[in-house]
Amino acid sequence: MPLRSPLPASVYWQLDRFPSKQDAARAAVETSVVVNAFGSTWLFTLAEARWRPKGGAHAATIGPLPVPPASTHAAEYLRSVFPPGMTAPLHVHSGPEAFYAVSGDTCLETPDGIQTGRGPGNSLMIRAGPPMLLMAIGKEPRKDFALILHDAHEAPTTLTETWRPTGLCARQLAEDRTR
Repeated sequence: MPLRSPLPASVYWQLDRFPSKQDAARAAVETSVVVNAFGSTWLFTLAEARWRPKGGAHAATIGPLPVPPASTHAAEYLRSVFPPGMTAPLHVHSGPEAFYAVSGDTCLETPDGIQTGRGPGNSLMIRAGPPMLLMAIGKEPRKDFALILHDAHEAPTTLTETWRPTGLCARQLAEDRTR
């Protein structure tokens, strides 16, 4: 989704739940998107840290997002369900990616190491550029949203084979299975 208005100097991903699509649409601003997923109506908004919509229940504020300069930005939102052990293909992003888990656990491996997020409401964030492996860990399916905030003139995601993960997430999954 190309963004028609400029982003604030310090941008955050705001996630709010609403009782209906109509209620969320009334609370939306130019940088908002209404989403129905995982049994709820969500309002995703790119805004400053303290921004809140009228109504709804605030779920998370993620950021600040390290957004590279661009003449126009675009936001790509994804919804996914991964059973434990499932991975996304190795890839890179042209802008930062942020995750919000509705349930389950996440492991993100890059050349710099791993980040893990556990349980409902956990969030992770990664800057543009490094190759990554995303894996669901834990014992229950990982249900989550992701945001890739990128230069509108570039592809948000590119598959890569320039790096191989060292297995840190696989080790984390194995440890989880023995608990």
